[in-house]
Amino acid sequence: MSNKTVKPALATDRASLIKQTQSEVPFDMVVIGGGATGLGTALDAVTRGYRVALFEKFDFAKGTSSRSTKLVHGGVRYLAQGNISLVKEALHERSTVLNSAPHLAQPLGFLMPCYKTWQVPFYWTGLRLYDTLSGRHSLGKTEILNAGKTRSLLPNVLSSGLVGSVKYWDGQFDDARLALAIARTAQQEGATLLNYCEVVSIEHFQDKVSGVVVKNTESGQTWQVKSSCIVNATGVWVDSLRKMDDHAAGREPRKMVAPSQGVHIVVDRSFMSSDHALIVPKTADGRVLFAVPWLGKVILGTTDTARDQPLTEPQALKSELDFILKESAAHLQKAPAVQDIRSIWVGLRPLVRPQNTNEGNTKSISREHTIISSATGLVTVTGGKWTTYRVMAKDTVNHCIKAGVLADRATVCTTDTLRLVGAQSGRRMTQPISQAPGLSIYGDERDQVEATEGAHNQLAEGLTEAMVRFAARYEYARTVEDVLARRCRMLFLDAALATQCAPQVAQILQSETGIDPQLDAFLSLAEHYRTIPYL
Repeated sequence: MSNKTVKPALATDRASLIKQTQSEVPFDMVVIGGGATGLGTALDAVTRGYRVALFEKFDFAKGTSSRSTKLVHGGVRYLAQGNISLVKEALHERSTVLNSAPHLAQPLGFLMPCYKTWQVPFYWTGLRLYDTLSGRHSLGKTEILNAGKTRSLLPNVLSSGLVGSVKYWDGQFDDARLALAIARTAQQEGATLLNYCEVVSIEHFQDKVSGVVVKNTESGQTWQVKSSCIVNATGVWVDSLRKMDDHAAGREPRKMVAPSQGVHIVVDRSFMSSDHALIVPKTADGRVLFAVPWLGKVILGTTDTARDQPLTEPQALKSELDFILKESAAHLQKAPAVQDIRSIWVGLRPLVRPQNTNEGNTKSISREHTIISSATGLVTVTGGKWTTYRVMAKDTVNHCIKAGVLADRATVCTTDTLRLVGAQSGRRMTQPISQAPGLSIYGDERDQVEATEGAHNQLAEGLTEAMVRFAARYEYARTVEDVLARRCRMLFLDAALATQCAPQVAQILQSETGIDPQLDAFLSLAEHYRTIPYL
């Protein structure tokens, strides 16, 4: 990977950023949607020399991109489905992600406990193929461990009948902060990105897209942004944008996305005091169960439930929580109960809907991405998975060039060798992401954070006044939720603790931004993350 000199953090002054998008000069590309795919597309395009603007209705990564299982992986389950091409691509991209932001993405060992003798060679054979497909990007050799070694690495694993385990390697990451690093790197390269700016209409000239009308959701101000290249990267919401575009042309688009809901619960490390993850490849209903150490807690999940409508804050179903708790109890000596849950979060996957989709079954739908152009020239990208965000972005920019909505400047994608903000010195990080968070999440910028006022005023473990101020000045943070959900991950780790910290965070944010930091809205949201459906 190429190294760059560490640059001082760029200010994210909102008034200045808005002014940059109000120029009469058209942008080469306007990206709608500030999740992993949209941010990656903006970064790819700007590094090829294009003038790029990106607008996000809420905060960057508020939706799917902050609610993953926190794994950078090739997809063992996709190997079992026979999707070799997707696995090979994801394994290559896993390596790229780990090298581009080692403070936010790192290797993680996974153990697959076996309770029948035949399972050991069976799973070992499949995972050795996984190793082979990774080639020079392998993170470690697949091993067979006996029962004693398995218990030493996973002290709380169910011992009764344990034959041993198969250990293999994948990666884990801080998804929201990686998305933020992509956004800030795009800004550093010259793109203009704005959160809390909603695209309320798509403009057309002679039946082709010509720009968008943007609304500042904080002030209500609207303005027009001109571009003949509009990319719809809104994830599970792409159909709403396509409808906006096609209605202007008098058409009704076919739905592209079949949303799938994934639920995760968080419990204390006492339920798995390990820096290794546990994977159950086939649960009672055929789904995969993970127990992943992450930022000082343990994530248990996930589910795969079809949903009719994409919601900003989807709710966990009782059946989903029952499934996670029941399967956890089947594989852990000491199993968590409902009262042990620290936080619950739900993410929606933007699965591409084939023509003959069975509406009730999303487990079999491909996780590969799709890019299409409408008759008006609107480019829509959806599907895929977090690990392959960079390839999705590269394919999207290439598609725009091939479709003739983006000028061909004979440039090539260089994001495979680009270090992201926080990793530009090339210095390797030592603190595992499995441990409680601290200054390590800032990578190269930790000295700048420590030099910010309030560095010694600790609001809670892993959060200081300086971190809140840094988030407001350099990380686009506008609300308490932005800070406690995505700049630091407290809401996802311990919703009750986040509730306690919220008033202090609100006070600091208001002094920085001069606007209402939406404390009451956050307290209501935190209650949502604490709510057990049947209590």
